[in-house]
Amino acid sequence: METYTAMRHFADSWGLLIMVLFFAGVVLFAFRPGSRKQAEEAARIPLKDD
Repeated sequence: METYTAMRHFADSWGLLIMVLFFAGVVLFAFRPGSRKQAEEAARIPLKDD
């Protein structure tokens, strides 16, 4: 089996599942309870005067 064919088979089967799980984890991390305060603080960083 060629390398390209093996990688294509992996991407078609498990690669998509891994990417979907990673995306769901990022979304859950971003919208978890208590993250609003951290997000608001991070949004104010460019506006802070030193």
